[in-house]
Amino acid sequence: MSHWITLPKIEGVASRQAHADLPPESYERELGKEGFYGPSTQMYHRHPPTGWSDVQGPLRPRAFDTTQLEANQTSPWNAFRLLSNPHLQFRLWKTDSSMDHLVRNADGDELLFIHQGSGDLYCDYGHLAFREGDYILLPRGTLWRVEIENPLCMLLLEATADSYQLPDKGIVGNHAVFDPAVLDTPAIDEKFLAQQTESEWRVVVKRRGALSTIIYPFNPLDAVGWHGTLLPVRLNWRDIRPVMSHRYHIPPSAHTTFAASRFVVCTFCPRPIESDPGALKVPFFHNNDDYDEVIFYHQGEFFSRDNIHPGMMTLHPSGITHGPHPKAFEAGKKALRKETNEVAVMVDARDALEVAEFPPGVEWTGYVDSWK
Repeated sequence: MSHWITLPKIEGVASRQAHADLPPESYERELGKEGFYGPSTQMYHRHPPTGWSDVQGPLRPRAFDTTQLEANQTSPWNAFRLLSNPHLQFRLWKTDSSMDHLVRNADGDELLFIHQGSGDLYCDYGHLAFREGDYILLPRGTLWRVEIENPLCMLLLEATADSYQLPDKGIVGNHAVFDPAVLDTPAIDEKFLAQQTESEWRVVVKRRGALSTIIYPFNPLDAVGWHGTLLPVRLNWRDIRPVMSHRYHIPPSAHTTFAASRFVVCTFCPRPIESDPGALKVPFFHNNDDYDEVIFYHQGEFFSRDNIHPGMMTLHPSGITHGPHPKAFEAGKKALRKETNEVAVMVDARDALEVAEFPPGVEWTGYVDSWK
């Protein structure tokens, strides 16, 4: 058994409380282990920690405008891969047509996030309607397809060779953030039974990144019932009730929605901003050197940085300080309501994220984190 070295010390001019009552004319920077989950230290600087004049090399924070990806893919296996490493495949799927085949991911659990659109999902377990803002968690090996009601744009986050679980909610209890009772499951209803035909169906299975096709002379979504504890679930961000404090800026770890072994998925929902005069009201500067951070901007006003609109994605690599833009920092001194709605992925940086070859116009190489 091993333990972190934790000697609580204060050196020089410092705040008594992290993220509150900063020394005059100072900027706080957090250095932490294991993302925002391990031990940490708060540094107090004379200048903004992201006040660099230039950044060269792979640590340059980057932004991507996924609304410029025009592809209309007929299958999730044609979805545009945005980022990846051995533990995560982060893809974007845009389509306006219903699937004419079934798919099965044999490489890992699949988490779908519906950025735009609505429709119906049919899987081994039954029928599940979906709409904008839904997460749908599909256990590894689940057979599924979607029928589109409105044009669809969704994120697909594969936990490669891994499983999604719910985070430990600690002393706030099992009903905090969202009550598991709000998780919806597929139903063997009339719609599901009506699609059980004797016509030929094609199943495309992904295993070790390669595709295989299986032909059935009938629809293999032919279940008549089931029982058990392994099943898909649906959660809409509107059912998330974030942990808040009017006196203290809550770190991203408190907004974790799903957790895999080597990354977590967080959801930052609209909420009142901190009202205590001494509390930080925007994300604090931080060196999250054990995690790469990815943010997908779903909707709302993104008060932490400029030039961001829904459908954009930013990458904040480990090894360089992250933090808010100056306008956000100044606006954060006022008691405003936080309207942003972001899906964030924090990835174990032992395996850095590989960025896709984006078409021209998608990547913005400006100063994503810079104090400019």
